[in-house]
Amino acid sequence: MRLSHHSKYLPIFLFLLITAACSRVETTPIQQWKHAAQATYAAAISSDGRYAVQSSVQHGITIWDTEREGLMYQWNHRDADANIVFALAISPNNSHVLSADRTNFALWRIADGENVGYWQLDESSVRDIAVSHNAEHLLIGKGNGGVQHITFASGRRLEFLGHSERINSVDLSPNGRFALTGGNDYMAYLWNTETAQIIHSFPHPSRVTKVALDPQGRFAFTADSQSTAQIWDIQTGQLVSRLQFTARQQIFSAVRFSDDGRWLATGAPSRNLALWDVQTGRELQRWRVSPRVGSRPPSAAVHAVAFFGPNQLISESSSGLAEVWQIQLDKD
Repeated sequence: MRLSHHSKYLPIFLFLLITAACSRVETTPIQQWKHAAQATYAAAISSDGRYAVQSSVQHGITIWDTEREGLMYQWNHRDADANIVFALAISPNNSHVLSADRTNFALWRIADGENVGYWQLDESSVRDIAVSHNAEHLLIGKGNGGVQHITFASGRRLEFLGHSERINSVDLSPNGRFALTGGNDYMAYLWNTETAQIIHSFPHPSRVTKVALDPQGRFAFTADSQSTAQIWDIQTGQLVSRLQFTARQQIFSAVRFSDDGRWLATGAPSRNLALWDVQTGRELQRWRVSPRVGSRPPSAAVHAVAFFGPNQLISESSSGLAEVWQIQLDKD
């Protein structure tokens, strides 16, 4: 049978149509709250989406209750010259907030808003932070390549020296016993915080810019500054999947595993928010957070993301907005 001139291109048309449908990007959140008057430097969201904390020049550190849609507390670091807080973390059980500027870090209690402690690094600079249940353990990644693990009750400080260059990202297991760190030496390490012994090494072709642990102890996420983002089995150290994307360069600024271990949510400096299948690395859905007012071209970095109920995500971005997004997957 001879194909007509139009029917020859039907398969191509259908392919383009299917591709366009699969790549549709949602830009309208189902809820939105303004948490800062202007741009924010950092943000964190609790694992259940209940609390969101941000840092901005206008408001210092603010923490919000997303269920009641209200401001809870407003905090400031003591040194006015160092009040640009660029790193924030909320403990997995919603007990504390850890905040850091370049040379100082502070701990705050969510129950009453009180400051629990304030510390200054004697050397180097703070690069990233993490905190365990009840703030029993703190993790500080530093500019000189060191990572400091602090046991709060005893004051014990253990220095991990496995990296040879600057630290970019750190994470801590809920019980504080395991740390995941990534740096400019193209390496990510999973290590024991009691002994500083390396459990698994995760090499990359360029500097490691983002790491994250599954709180349930199943997976680790590591991503570099170019085109490699990987999910690992932390029991065996074996690769589970690589995130499948076509961009020549893909940077991640926020990462969260779902409680059931099926999904991974990521945010990027390019406004992109995405949902991935953990086992295959396939992208399932994509959104774009609202840009900062007045930015040209329209831009915003996703600072934090969390699963919000069974079928929603909540994001915090540099636009100063918290936004809720509907997860709506096509049934195969």
